[in-house]
Amino acid sequence: MIEAARPPRVGFLGVGWIGRHRMAAIADTGLIEVAAISDPSPEMQREAAALAPAAIICESLDDLLAHDLDGLVIATPSALHAEQSIRALHAGVAVFCQKPLGRTAREVRAVVDAGRTADRLLAVDLSYRFTAGMARIADLVRSGALGRVHAIDLTFHNAYGPDKPWFYDRALSGGGCVMDLGVHLVDLALWAMDFPALRGPVTASLTADGAPIADGTAVEDFAVASFALEDGPVVRLACSWRLHAGREADIAAIFYGTDGGAALRNVDGSFYDFTAELYRGTSTETLTSPPDDWGGRAAADWATRLAAGARFDPAAERLVDVAHVLDRIYAAA
Repeated sequence: MIEAARPPRVGFLGVGWIGRHRMAAIADTGLIEVAAISDPSPEMQREAAALAPAAIICESLDDLLAHDLDGLVIATPSALHAEQSIRALHAGVAVFCQKPLGRTAREVRAVVDAGRTADRLLAVDLSYRFTAGMARIADLVRSGALGRVHAIDLTFHNAYGPDKPWFYDRALSGGGCVMDLGVHLVDLALWAMDFPALRGPVTASLTADGAPIADGTAVEDFAVASFALEDGPVVRLACSWRLHAGREADIAAIFYGTDGGAALRNVDGSFYDFTAELYRGTSTETLTSPPDDWGGRAAADWATRLAAGARFDPAAERLVDVAHVLDRIYAAA
């Protein structure tokens, strides 16, 4: 129960680079107290404690939950997200979790159900929604300014692979580049279109080191998929790790409509800088351009709502829709 007399007390489970970055973004709102920190790495604990000297260092999730928390930020390996989120929610603690919330739609459904039952705020760090460019594009799509959107092209190629071994263990990660990068792409398409259902079959090809995946243990480092949405658009998705792309990253979400197109694209291979453009025939209008400090906005939004007393948000149901599409991609491959 959040008390009006004090700011919400938030704990942080996993304080590697992402966890610390989100901790700083949440602290910068000035609306919460960084109350407790837990990470198996003493080095990560020390770096996080330097940002929040008053925070209690905890040994485990149980230890964190024993410290009267109102919210918990989870940035741990993917296999742990669902169980840890459910335990926190059952303890009456709101949750902000790194993606994916679960490795399958069934896991995600269990977390969302726990959030609804506990009536606690639940959100996932689907941060690309919070870029200035994507906000403008979503407005164009939903207002009808592009006409009827009939095609969506999604790309996330990464010249690097993850640097932690658990990403390459399917039991721990749930999958490879689709689970890691494709989740953002699928979310952007469904979110901008107000979450229409899938229509018809899903086709997909997943490979590792240039060859089809032969068993259920390897994770994909290159994937292409295609699916249609209920109200018409055909979505084409491509994502990869360690691709010879000639740049650090190639990221794009392009929406083609009968009256125009709109694209979010990264700039010069950057993971952080994006432009948004509006297309009319052969003309291009720039909608947004760098700089745009968007990385921590999803976390700050959750913290702001938590401080305002927000409880379960039915929009969390849409997390299951995204996970269902990922399930279908893996099943099709």
